[in-house]
This record gives sequence, structure tokens and C-alpha cells, in this order.
Amino acid sequence: MATIYKICPSGLWQEAARTGTFTGMPIDLADGYIHFSGADTVEATAALHFAGQADLVLAAIDGDKLGDALRYEASRGGKLFPHLYGRLPIGAVRWVKPLPLGPDGRHVFPPLEP
Repeated sequence: MATIYKICPSGLWQEAARTGTFTGMPIDLADGYIHFSGADTVEATAALHFAGQADLVLAAIDGDKLGDALRYEASRGGKLFPHLYGRLPIGAVRWVKPLPLGPDGRHVFPPLEP
């Protein structure tokens, strides 16, 4: 049971919840796949790509429900990152939680599943 994570602006996620499908953020659409992180890389992803951004959510996704469209590919520093070549069905989402900024300006993460 592989849990993968997506950081997303809350408004974009609300739209996905309404339609039942997440099609991706602008970077995902440009790259041709939806970027995800594992529990071991999601905090670094937040610091690198979402520093100081408020009104974000963190979605935990059951990667096993995504089938062959989910591929692990080398990216930042040669680490393997999950990439979804297709749309994310909301039914694969385990939970969605706010990703607030702490007093130090870094995001405060809920407990993560490996």
C-alpha cells in the first residue's frame, strides 16, 4: 500500500473534488504527468517549490489504485519520484489536510504514512 503525496493550492483541489478528477497544476500539464512526492521527499518539495505559499493542501493518495499509469522516475538528486501519466481520480485519495505555514515560514506537515 504505497501512499504518495500532492501539494496543491486549496482552490484547485476544491475544483478537483467537485469534478471528481484532478487533472494537475500548470507544471503538471506542461510536463505531461502529475508530480507527486513520497513521505521521504514531500517536505523538501514544499521547501523548494512552495516556499512561503499559504492556502495549500496536502493530499495523501493510495498509489496502488493508480495502476500502470503511475511510474517512479529519477528526478531531483537521482531520487525516485512518483509521476502519474493520466488524471487522478478523487476515489484514490485517502485524505486531504491543510498545509499551513508555521511561525518560521515553513509548512507544518501532518503525520505522514510511508
